[in-house]
Amino acid sequence: MEQSEGTSEKSVKIVRGRVDSLSLYEITDHELGVLEKGSPSSLYLNFSVFFLSVATSLLIALLTAPFHPGKLFTVFVVVTVVGFAIGLFLLVLWHRTRQQVGQVVSKIKKRIPSETGEQSEAS
Repeated sequence: MEQSEGTSEKSVKIVRGRVDSLSLYEITDHELGVLEKGSPSSLYLNFSVFFLSVATSLLIALLTAPFHPGKLFTVFVVVTVVGFAIGLFLLVLWHRTRQQVGQVVSKIKKRIPSETGEQSEAS
């Protein structure tokens, strides 16, 4: 690499491989925001699996172990019910939000007609 006169910067050699075509997609601020945030659905699913697993474990313990009515039994029942409630709620939330980013990307891609359809018409 050669150095420029009077500066300490080095020139960079750029190697370029040409492509046949280049597609540019314009997106709105809202679409950019959705893509930037990503989908919270995986987080909902992870926490749902956690709560449902804990609730299932506690339910099995309640059904198989001899508990005497008291504070420990009450804590197990409350945590089991709350675990199932939160787990099912997060599972429903995951199911409703899992397609959000995919739908935005699909909407953006539909702005340019498919090349496969154009090639099959030309053949």
